[in-house]
Amino acid sequence: METNELHRGRLIDHLQLVVRDLQASLNFYTAVLAVLDIPIVSTDQDYFWADELVVSSAESPTALGVLTGRHHLAFQAKNRATVDAFYRAAMDHGGRDNGAPSERAYHPGYYAAFVLDPDGNNIEAVYHGEARRSARSVTIAF
Repeated sequence: METNELHRGRLIDHLQLVVRDLQASLNFYTAVLAVLDIPIVSTDQDYFWADELVVSSAESPTALGVLTGRHHLAFQAKNRATVDAFYRAAMDHGGRDNGAPSERAYHPGYYAAFVLDPDGNNIEAVYHGEARRSARSVTIAF
């Protein structure tokens, strides 16, 4: 039996987006997640996944033929330069501007960029400022 390993660290176990054009979404998420050092696992079963995010076509057995609609999803970035690179990658791979990189009023040091993915989901990369983590993530092996 193959051992699977997942990395978890916060509130969400997983999020599934059901999209109209799986290839367009694969191109978009491959580009923006590469900037964030998050690998994508592509399958031949109408979906791909990256850590807690699953993106599938409406034909996927888990989608039941229904698109998910518009969501807001924020990815953590390691610094401001990563937020900037995320934004550029999104613009170059089918994303639409929904808020160029800048500091936001949410709290001091909140630096973020917002883009719309090919299905209109509001995708954000955010850097909260200098901080120290007790661990990068929690590893779950099964």
